[in-house]
Amino acid sequence: MAKEKVLITGGAGYLGSVAAEHLLDEGHTVTCLDNLMYRQPSLLHLAHRGGFEFVYGDARDEEVLKSLVPKHDVILPLAAIVGEGACNARQFEAKSTNTDAVVLINGLRSASQKLIMPMTNSGYGTTTGDILCTEETPLNPISLYGQTKVDAERAILEGDKKGLTLRLATVFGVSPRMRTDLLVNSFVLKAMTDRYLAIFEGNFMRNYVHIRDVARAFDHCIRNFESMEGTYNLGLDEANMSKLDLAKRVAQFVPGTVIREDYEGKDPDKRNYIVSNEKIKRTGFKFEHSLDEGIIELMKAYKILLKLEGTRNN
Repeated sequence: MAKEKVLITGGAGYLGSVAAEHLLDEGHTVTCLDNLMYRQPSLLHLAHRGGFEFVYGDARDEEVLKSLVPKHDVILPLAAIVGEGACNARQFEAKSTNTDAVVLINGLRSASQKLIMPMTNSGYGTTTGDILCTEETPLNPISLYGQTKVDAERAILEGDKKGLTLRLATVFGVSPRMRTDLLVNSFVLKAMTDRYLAIFEGNFMRNYVHIRDVARAFDHCIRNFESMEGTYNLGLDEANMSKLDLAKRVAQFVPGTVIREDYEGKDPDKRNYIVSNEKIKRTGFKFEHSLDEGIIELMKAYKILLKLEGTRNN
């Protein structure tokens, strides 16, 4: 397959910095657009790559997008305000970045350009954990974050140009732009630092996926764009599990970790679902990275990060 020219908005983010490296490794050229709002140096390791370019700018800036979109074969709109708390605190930015910027890109691209957007399976909302959610399951977002992503997906899928969306499970794993708030990443960090995990409503179900499998899925969609259609759940079937079971799995790798279920406390995040990932597997995609592998990887990374943090505090 010929190399594709890929534009990633939010390319310096948690997912973007990993996806950019993977796509370069697969032979594509990659341009990352990012406003570096967190002052993250997460793309420095790509500066030596001949197929890599960085553009400083905002993914909502129409003039910037007009200059960039026509030059690329593939657009991955990853720029987003992520998570319930961040979206509630910055509601205008959440809607304008998560929804409006994607709609703008979709309007600027031609029908021959590939658009692949990461959605979130949090759009399934409070669906009972006893129901296997497929791509046909009605969406019921319970947060502003979920709603903005659902609105963006709808704009793509109901438009007159073909686009693909990936409903991502909760992502875990190490990235140059590290996030410790994601559930697996957070549990591993708390286990290593506190040897203690407090679990609220531990029966609530989630699905999980390794960040490198997400990057691989982007490449899979690029290479199989013509034969794929609509939206795809993306998560590990064996990682459809409750929060309590996730905590127990993490504790297996961090000896001495005490798990306490709090039966009186309430988790403000009421999402509860299990997800079928059969549709994307039928396209030939195979997951390569397990939950256990991710936990071990995170432990290695936190040994470094925690030592650096301790050095800065001394």
